[in-house]
Amino acid sequence: MLTNNDILKKLRVALKLRDDDVIHILSLVDFKITKGEVGALYRSPDHPNFKECGDQLLRNFLNGLIIHLRGPMENQESLQEFNEEKIVKKSDQKERPKLNIKLNQKPEVRQSRPRIPKSSSNRDQ
Repeated sequence: MLTNNDILKKLRVALKLRDDDVIHILSLVDFKITKGEVGALYRSPDHPNFKECGDQLLRNFLNGLIIHLRGPMENQESLQEFNEEKIVKKSDQKERPKLNIKLNQKPEVRQSRPRIPKSSSNRDQ
């Protein structure tokens, strides 16, 4: 079973993050941690300086990672205004003409041209 420390290690390797990046990501959600504490999270469990990654630390790291990758969330008022503008724009658009599709139509039959055999006299020479 994966521990929180394993998840944090795998994310760090997959995203090519350094200790400073992890500290910055955690600072985006106002979570303070030192470089030594970050290093202790990556140690093996039998090391004397090993520190277990708690649920709160991992949750804050994931929330900070979202902000780091996507950018900060806009405030609710601007999102509501944006959605209202989209609704107004949709209602202002002209209606598209409807397509009239006939489903039970028979396909057209093509008339085939008669084939003219190639003369074999050119090949024999």
